[in-house]
Amino acid sequence: MSLRLFLAIPVPPAIAVRLSALETNVPGASWRSPELFHLTLSFLGEVDEATARDIDLEVGRIVAAPFEISLSGTGSFGGKEPTALWAGVSAPPDLSRLAASCESAVRNAGLAPASRRYKPHITLAYLHNTLDYDVANYLQDTADFRTEPFWVDHFCMYSSRATRSGSHYVEEAVYPLTGQARAG
Repeated sequence: MSLRLFLAIPVPPAIAVRLSALETNVPGASWRSPELFHLTLSFLGEVDEATARDIDLEVGRIVAAPFEISLSGTGSFGGKEPTALWAGVSAPPDLSRLAASCESAVRNAGLAPASRRYKPHITLAYLHNTLDYDVANYLQDTADFRTEPFWVDHFCMYSSRATRSGSHYVEEAVYPLTGQARAG
C-alpha cells in the first residue's frame, strides 16, 4: 500500500479563523476548509510504507529550535492562468533551514530532491478557469492581510486521502522542535 505524504507545520486554530476570513466570491475558487490549512515544508508524494518508515526515521533526527512566524499578504500561482491563491509567510531563516533539513532527510531516505525552490505559503484556494483580472482584484483587496506572530514548536508528517468531499489529512507523526534530537 502506498501513502501520499507531506511534511508541514500545522496552523493554529486562531490563525485558521483569520485565513478563513479571506474567503470571498472569486469566480472558480475552491476554498480550503480551515482544518486543511498548513505550511508545507516538503511534499513527498506517493511512497510505500517501508519508505514512509525510512522517512520518519530520518526526519526524526532533525534538530531544530522553536521559532516564531506570522502571515503577511496574499499571492497567486500560475501567472496569466492562475491556479491557486495563497497567504504569505514572514519568517526568520529558521523556517528555510527547517525546510532544507526536511529535504535532506527525505533524500537520505531515498527520495529524489524537490523539483521546485521552496516558497513558504499557505494555500487558500485552488482556481479553476479564474481570470487573472479577478485574481488581481482579490490580491489588491487582501494586500494588507497580516496575522500576529505565532510559535512553531513542532511539525508533522501528514497523509492525504482523497474523498468524495475533497482531501482529508491524517497526522501520521509529530516532530517536536526542542533543539534536541527526538528520542527513538
